[in-house]
Amino acid sequence: MSDDSRSFASGVALPILEVPQPFAARQPRRLPPWLRQNLAPGGGHAETAHLISELGLETVCSSAKCPNRLECWSQRTATFMILGNVCTRPCGFCSVPKGKTEELEADEPQRVAEAARRLGLAHVVITSVTRDDLPDGGADHFRRTVDAVRAATSATVEVLVPDFIGKDGALELVMQSRPDVFNHNTETVPRLYRTVRGRKSVYAWTLQLLADAKRLVPTTRTKSGLMLGLGETRDELLDVFADLLEHGVDCLTLGQYLQPTADSLPVERYVHPDEFEELGTLARGIGFRRVASGPLVRSSYHAREMAEDGRVA
Repeated sequence: MSDDSRSFASGVALPILEVPQPFAARQPRRLPPWLRQNLAPGGGHAETAHLISELGLETVCSSAKCPNRLECWSQRTATFMILGNVCTRPCGFCSVPKGKTEELEADEPQRVAEAARRLGLAHVVITSVTRDDLPDGGADHFRRTVDAVRAATSATVEVLVPDFIGKDGALELVMQSRPDVFNHNTETVPRLYRTVRGRKSVYAWTLQLLADAKRLVPTTRTKSGLMLGLGETRDELLDVFADLLEHGVDCLTLGQYLQPTADSLPVERYVHPDEFEELGTLARGIGFRRVASGPLVRSSYHAREMAEDGRVA
């Protein structure tokens, strides 16, 4: 195969991504036009925000400064973040606070379920900070939250979990609740893992976690996501696609990394929407069951559609 292109069964061939300069050499970049959003006043986002505040809940929408949060809240959807709002991992891409964690709130699963019920959600996404300080990494809290949502609603449930690295039996606890979708983000390519995800995260562990979830409950749809624009190359992306498929992953999300704070990793490149479209076409062509690929795609964006049969462009 030539050095300038690489293709799979779909016949799609893409140019090699330009290898960017080191982080230290980069200058702040202006957002390209395709990343600028305008949301008309009104809609249901204020009502959703009020309900979340009333019930004392956290959402990844706010904590991670998701660019789609007003759109999603206007549509009465949200991704609930459990286990507190302080993370034990210093990931370079994330704006969730790091530091001293707090005790788990025993009634949090019921409050999440009440929010899902009052919002009338058809698909509920439950995620969390990473809690390396807990013996099970918060796995049993995940299980209880899924069970509470199922008891209060008829919604399908997706869990977007941390890696539970070094937590024996944690994945088994989560899978006891038989989530409809099991999601764990790969985030980036192996070469950038320590820079982006920190020293404790391991690429091989991520792949094994996804494979083990499918092994434990074969009917669960498995899902993972990647951020683009951190310095990865096209060949590295294609290798990760192949690894995820080999480990039984059904669904893939591809989105643009956006620097959430001045202290976070800088954006190395803004990927054009046409390139996202090509990558999505390629990923579908090599066998992913569902693919969502676009600059503003996030792992839980349009999650209900991703959980259904068919394909997302």
